[in-house]
Amino acid sequence: MNVAQLTEGIAARQRRSIARAITLVESMRVTDREKARELLTTLRAGEQSRDKAVRVGVTGVPGAGKSTFIDALGVKLIEAGHRVAVLAVDPSSTKTGGSILGDRTRMAALAASDDAFIRPSPSANHLGGVARATRESMLIVEAAGFDVVLVETVGVGQSEVAVAGMVDTFLLVTLARAGDQLQGIKRGILEMADVITVNKADGDNESASRVAARELRTAMKLITSDPNARRPPVLTSSSYTGDGLMDVWQAVLDHRAYLEEGGGLAERRARQQRDWMWSLVDDEVIESVRQNRDVKAMRKGLESKVMSGQLSAVEAAQQILTAFARNLPPTWLD
Repeated sequence: MNVAQLTEGIAARQRRSIARAITLVESMRVTDREKARELLTTLRAGEQSRDKAVRVGVTGVPGAGKSTFIDALGVKLIEAGHRVAVLAVDPSSTKTGGSILGDRTRMAALAASDDAFIRPSPSANHLGGVARATRESMLIVEAAGFDVVLVETVGVGQSEVAVAGMVDTFLLVTLARAGDQLQGIKRGILEMADVITVNKADGDNESASRVAARELRTAMKLITSDPNARRPPVLTSSSYTGDGLMDVWQAVLDHRAYLEEGGGLAERRARQQRDWMWSLVDDEVIESVRQNRDVKAMRKGLESKVMSGQLSAVEAAQQILTAFARNLPPTWLD
């Protein structure tokens, strides 16, 4: 498919075209990157209803049931008339680079709906628990008419907050009796959370979940000393029974309404576009350095010397940058 065909297919909500477009923007091949830029430029030119899409990042401790939560919530949203796209990021092996991409198996009910689109992607070597092309993928599914975009991240950690830089609402899914894991989230995640839910609040765990939610509400008061600052609501939910799921969604909508008052949503998305711009610049510069002819010629030798201790990392980095600068156009050096 060429770019024009992909654009037409996306506008017609053809799943095959949507999937191919995401594969294109995920590709690192030079020719594919050129086509991806052309595609995104074309899609951006027709983004009349783009601001109506609700973008939600879903993160949480391992085992919190994020995928099952998304499955149950997504089904309810479709029943309410929404079209739901899920961009699920799977952790890649640091040794082999492979990914299981198994999130879809926990979203069987949602995957069966024609009004849902689920795309698992490998995180590769990118920090933050999000794939390199997650932002581009969001633009594609929104152009295809999906009005709810859920981005499921790898897990939690200090680098995980990167997902907050591309969504409207950052939803933290946690568990009762997870004190040590909650400590592992640290202040950074709690500061970024817009809505918090204690999941698996059913059966024998329901009482403990309510206690955990109450304790978290108290903890959130300690995040800021400003009495006028918005405090994220802490709710309970069960993907098994469905209890509390729509309360969580209402909290997401309430947060969006809060942002829209006084132009907060537009300001957030503008900042995200600015940060995305520099992220793209960083990626392109790094890739240009790695693909530089002189750098590639000296790379193995420098790596060997650094690993053997013959050369410091600082000295080797300077040699790489010097070699890269030799091939830059004169205007770059002005």
